Amino acid sequence: MVLQGLGDVHIEVTVELMKARSNVSVTMSTPKVPYRETVTALGEGHYKHKKQSGGRGQYGDVYLRVEPRRPDEEEWFVNAIVGGSIPGNFIPAVQKGLLEGMTKGPLAGFAVQNVKATVYDGSYHDVDSSEVAFKIAGSRALKLAMRSAKPVLLEPIMRVRVSLPEDCMGDINGDLNHKRGRILGMEMEDGMQVITADVPQAELFKYSAELRSMTGGRGTFEMQFDRYEQVPSNVAQKIIAAADMQEDED
Repeated sequence: MVLQGLGDVHIEVTVELMKARSNVSVTMSTPKVPYRETVTALGEGHYKHKKQSGGRGQYGDVYLRVEPRRPDEEEWFVNAIVGGSIPGNFIPAVQKGLLEGMTKGPLAGFAVQNVKATVYDGSYHDVDSSEVAFKIAGSRALKLAMRSAKPVLLEPIMRVRVSLPEDCMGDINGDLNHKRGRILGMEMEDGMQVITADVPQAELFKYSAELRSMTGGRGTFEMQFDRYEQVPSNVAQKIIAAADMQEDED
């Protein structure tokens, strides 16, 4: 079961009650940020999946290129095979391999978005080629292509509205800037100052407690998802390093 609350104090009190009344132990963890991965340039990848172990082998050979997909482009997959270098009946398997490969990007294993993939060449074997072989070849070629296409991490940016007394303005503004936030506007509403800002979600998981502390319990905030933006390189390096460490532990 997943337990959600209005803030950290709400959660802590509920957890203590569960422990006292029912002797139920609860694992507490900070939610994970749903980072994404994408590419910023053109990249090429080639993978030949070839396996022979007695009997029938496996053979699938795929060349593809990846590039950023524009917002107005609906199609993410392009079949540019000519001359039957990959038979038409294996193209859906290549596409499945690409979809599978997009569930874990090459940087830190996050889902891939806004990438256009074009399959333009390959080869097959009359006996050993199969859907499985082309699916594996497509997935591996995608990872290689993405690595050469200047991949970057994307993070969710939240639109935040903070209501607070005027005497706390300096502290709150400074704190939002420290959280990599971008102040969009300030206005007066029902006797309170209201700050609107864009802030990375990664910086907001403990904001309820922090705002309460800075405003003496007089401040409130609300937020909603706005868009994804590229993670600054210094922050991205830490995220990638943490993902590598997690993978080593697993």
